[in-house]
Amino acid sequence: MPTSSTVRPMTPATVWLARGRHADGAAEDVLRRSLEERKRSRAIDDFLELPEAGTEAETEAAPAERVFEARWRVDETVTVRARIGVTPGPEGGQEWILVAEAEQPWNDHWPSPAGLFWPKEPDVAWDRDGVAELSLREINPLPQDDKETRRLFRNAVRGGWHIHVVVHEAMTTDDRGRVPVARWLPPGLRHRVVEHRAAPQQHRGLNWALRDLGVQVPRGGAVVLPGTPAPDGYAAEDYSVRAVFLDGSEPTDLVDAVTRYAALPSPLPDGAEDALAALREDWHLLTLQEELERQRGLVAMYAEALEAMTRSRDLYREAAERAHEALAAYQESAEAAPVRQQSSDTPVASPLQQLTRTFERFKGRSSS
Repeated sequence: MPTSSTVRPMTPATVWLARGRHADGAAEDVLRRSLEERKRSRAIDDFLELPEAGTEAETEAAPAERVFEARWRVDETVTVRARIGVTPGPEGGQEWILVAEAEQPWNDHWPSPAGLFWPKEPDVAWDRDGVAELSLREINPLPQDDKETRRLFRNAVRGGWHIHVVVHEAMTTDDRGRVPVARWLPPGLRHRVVEHRAAPQQHRGLNWALRDLGVQVPRGGAVVLPGTPAPDGYAAEDYSVRAVFLDGSEPTDLVDAVTRYAALPSPLPDGAEDALAALREDWHLLTLQEELERQRGLVAMYAEALEAMTRSRDLYREAAERAHEALAAYQESAEAAPVRQQSSDTPVASPLQQLTRTFERFKGRSSS
């Protein structure tokens, strides 16, 4: 049964998300060198590599996640906290999930968190879409086979991690037209967009492959694909561009469509909920002020727990004293009492009943 956006948590306005695959070598080495360079250049304030968790046996059965945390400031005063987790991929390489959260709603003109964690060099292959082996920084030509193209789109939009844009070339372009649309996007969108490019002769097969998604690409135009599920407020005609001039000039209408699509309320992508919870609840890279506040919070929590234990102990002590008094009174009255006679007077509660009531009163006080 397809998951509906109404039952999935929505992506908070303060959060930036990305996912991909690092193809070659050890991703943690690349991240470590890149973050050290960003810290030296003061692009970030600080970073932390978390130690590997789990025993050796657990690591062999299910390799542990390698985690890096980083923090920086945007607009001089707004703090951004970010976490990237790297795990071995099912078919080689390493999968990564990056979650960043700012103290204010996210502004796409802020630096891309992926661009701060990963190096800028084009020969470092960290920018692969792990699902469909697509590039996040370059143009992705469509397969020649229409059925393969249909399968590609169906798999690519699952999960909701990336914004997929399809551009059809009205005629074969030169080098000026082979510039990714990401070049003109705000920095915060450049590593969230996957651009597909269809050759002039692929127009009919392209639209056949897109029928399942309910969208069509105008000849020489473009469309922003809906995710699965589609964001609230998505309508295909609002994100279709009639003409894209691939002459090296800025495709203004397409940039506007992508930017508007990115601003739509959307559910958290598959797997993002756990990553966001880890960022918020298991954060280690604290400033001195945050560490002090954390310790104060722990002291207050322990003091409250101690006070509750003290109150409980006093209640138990009071109940025990009353129980001993009632028991002593019962024993004295039992020894001195004559043979019971019937009386028409109102019966007086026996010491045993008094003892029972003492425990009932204590139970009521302790529960309150």
